[in-house]
Amino acid sequence: MKQMLLLPKISIHNANALSSPYTIGFPAMTAWFGAVHALQRRMNQTGNPEPLFNSIGVVCHAITLHTHRGRGDYVHSIVGTGNPLDKNGERPSFIEEARCDLNISLIVECENLPLDREALRASLSGHINAGWKVAGGDILAFSQPEFIAVDEIKALRSLMRRVMPGYALIERRDLMIDAMQNGADAIDALLDYLKVAYRSEIADDGTVEWTAKRKSGGWIVPIATGFHGVSEPGRAENQRDPDTPHRFAESLVTLGEFRMPYRIRHLDEILWRSRYDAENHLYLIEQNHRSRSPLSPLPAGEG
Repeated sequence: MKQMLLLPKISIHNANALSSPYTIGFPAMTAWFGAVHALQRRMNQTGNPEPLFNSIGVVCHAITLHTHRGRGDYVHSIVGTGNPLDKNGERPSFIEEARCDLNISLIVECENLPLDREALRASLSGHINAGWKVAGGDILAFSQPEFIAVDEIKALRSLMRRVMPGYALIERRDLMIDAMQNGADAIDALLDYLKVAYRSEIADDGTVEWTAKRKSGGWIVPIATGFHGVSEPGRAENQRDPDTPHRFAESLVTLGEFRMPYRIRHLDEILWRSRYDAENHLYLIEQNHRSRSPLSPLPAGEG
């Protein structure tokens, strides 16, 4: 049986949409994991030492990227900001940083929950109200947290209904692995699944019909899932935390898929976990379907 914490319908303003140096759109998985980890640390430091948040699932209900398209423009441009004002009260140079507004639900796998769930729910709401940041964005509104024990198929169905309508983020690293085993390099494999191929056909009457097609079905997107350390841990000038070794790193980007929750057949399909690969210097947020609990999958065609 899994103890799940549902943080439903969280409205976030000005979240960081620059998920990696190569991608703009849905925030990186490291951002979601960092937000939940920060919430756990707040709970542990303020009278709730027991709860542990082990893995998370993210369901997106809406996302609006801050872009602008003027009259005659061919593409959209990022809306830049120049904040805060400098010491002379003048606006500083614009910084190109992509921002977005979101409405999401977080599904968190928990351990060591205290028996007094009402007190824990009140504590959670207090910490969320007290300036909790998610992906660098501010919380505008949220529904009350819920605790749900998922020990049978009915409970899984009930949980999935609560996050509808929406799209759960699923890891599709398998597509990258298949393409690279067939000789493609990483960037070619990524772009091959994201590009849209347009094709025209001329009918007998001379009319032209255009069709658009992608390599794979489903809503495939690039998603940043961690970091690769490119230097040894050490000290750097002006590092943010003087007590923690600093390490230069580069983003890890792979493929993901947005899938409607009614198609989820097992809870582990949507849960992401963190892992450190010391040998390869990798800090990973990944899904591991092999660690499934004894829950049996939903029968095909039921949801």
